[in-house]
Amino acid sequence: MSWYRPSELGFSVRRQLADMGFAARLFLRLLASIGATLKRPALLRDQIHFMGNYSLAIIAVSGVFVGFVLGLQGYYTLQRYGSSDALGLLVALSLVRELGPVITALLFAGRAGTSLTAEIGLMKAGEQLSAMEMMAVDPVQRILAPRFWGAVIAMPLLAAVFSAVGILGGWAVGVAMIGIDSGSFWSQMQGGVDVWADVGNGVIKSVVFGFAVSFIALLQGYEAQPTPEGVAHATTRTVVMASLTVLGLDFVLTAMMFSI
Repeated sequence: MSWYRPSELGFSVRRQLADMGFAARLFLRLLASIGATLKRPALLRDQIHFMGNYSLAIIAVSGVFVGFVLGLQGYYTLQRYGSSDALGLLVALSLVRELGPVITALLFAGRAGTSLTAEIGLMKAGEQLSAMEMMAVDPVQRILAPRFWGAVIAMPLLAAVFSAVGILGGWAVGVAMIGIDSGSFWSQMQGGVDVWADVGNGVIKSVVFGFAVSFIALLQGYEAQPTPEGVAHATTRTVVMASLTVLGLDFVLTAMMFSI
């Protein structure tokens, strides 16, 4: 047994390196496929509609309730220091910098990411991808690329909707329910939120999260075992890996963007 464990470790390391190499090659192929994808706008439009429009309801409802909570908790916190008029600034910065891109990416991974993984995994289990390869049709360009770029485009749009409805939710609690002056709410927000430093960085975050979540979902589906259990496990891995990746990337991007 003394010789078996080192060999098993070596095989595991080699397999992990091979998987990483395959993932890197697939990611580069997806990036290089943007030209071919744009030549098929109907496929890209359908995927943006599938992932964006069908995720809009959960994004909007979640954004409203997050705005409610931010407005309520933010008011109680700011009231201690006599700064309740800055509630609009607090809600806006919290949403456009952090909560908007991060929560949207997590919800997107649970809604659209799992759908992508299950769809690709079932196509692999049904040997549809193999049939396309036999007909000299590249499944990466025909199936994976439109879904990849559709998710990348849909993510910042959904994050913008989340932040917008969240700000409206904070206004409803702070102004309509609690009674903060509406002019102070909006003026503090307009004066304290910078378009490039705050909104622009939030958009960059959402785009990066779109690349990460969509690639993880497609990779897990493309590598899934062609069995019902394999597709189920791949779907679970998509949610776990995408969520952890989003949170890790959020820390790195925040440290890079907002560090002094």
